[in-house]
Amino acid sequence: MTETRQVTTQPEDIRAVPVRHYGRWIAGVVILFLAAIVVRSVVTNANMQWDVVGDYLFDDRILRGLQNTLILTVISMLIGVVGGVVLAVMRLSPNPLAAGAAATYIWLFRGTPLITQLVFWNFLALFYPRLGLGVPFGPEFVSWDTNSLISPFTAALLGLGLNEAAYMAEIVRGGILSVDAGQLEAASALGMSRAKTLRRIILPQAMRVIIPPTGNETIAMLKTTSLVVTIGYFELMTSAQQIYAQNYRIAPLLIVAALWYLFMTSILTLVQMQIERRFSRGSSRQVVERTTWASRMLGFRFGNRGDGGGAAR
Repeated sequence: MTETRQVTTQPEDIRAVPVRHYGRWIAGVVILFLAAIVVRSVVTNANMQWDVVGDYLFDDRILRGLQNTLILTVISMLIGVVGGVVLAVMRLSPNPLAAGAAATYIWLFRGTPLITQLVFWNFLALFYPRLGLGVPFGPEFVSWDTNSLISPFTAALLGLGLNEAAYMAEIVRGGILSVDAGQLEAASALGMSRAKTLRRIILPQAMRVIIPPTGNETIAMLKTTSLVVTIGYFELMTSAQQIYAQNYRIAPLLIVAALWYLFMTSILTLVQMQIERRFSRGSSRQVVERTTWASRMLGFRFGNRGDGGGAAR
């Protein structure tokens, strides 16, 4: 009787071999070559007048205009965010009057150019020489001269803030609608009021959708403040224009303003990334994004631990 022996062999470990992406390497070399040409042409271009740029980069007038630009950006965005939340809630309200009023506001402020709104608020006295409070179709209790009440700074805030509120309303409304409606029904079944449900359940989850476009709107607002030059308010672009109107160094002063805008937008971009990272903690999307980034950088896909640590493509 022949005895059969069963020979067991251990399977070899799967070795993941990264795929060579020669096309990416060639594209990278071409991009670096073109970038070097552009940087060299900018740095060595005498028409840029980099010495003049250095002289005016930290000029007192430039820094004062920069300060006013930041103040305008912060206050206008606060007006826009608060107004946008209120308008979004009104737009989603079952009350047809509230929803209609919010829709009309958004239609009006998104449908007219921002520069037109700035000029309108600055010259509001042409339509209403005096602004007052009183009973409708009755006497006024108190009134003010419009020209003294609405300064260029006030007109800039009204134009930028109220216009931004119309855009933020749609951003917030999209974030609220992204939350599953079943959570609103569950909160209502538990006896929570609509305001409490919105504050504790809906808005915290909607922030993941609201934050990225809000960051973009903030960066856009920083650059949009340059439009207030049309109503004579002193900000970064106005300060640069006033200086080159005296010394006729137009190109270097525009470079100074551009460098400050680039610096501030870079800071805002970093802040936006940190805020997005904070609100995306615990979400599966963040894990997917990190895995996708790693796979693109390393050139292979990670597998389960049971398959030897990787899988060849």
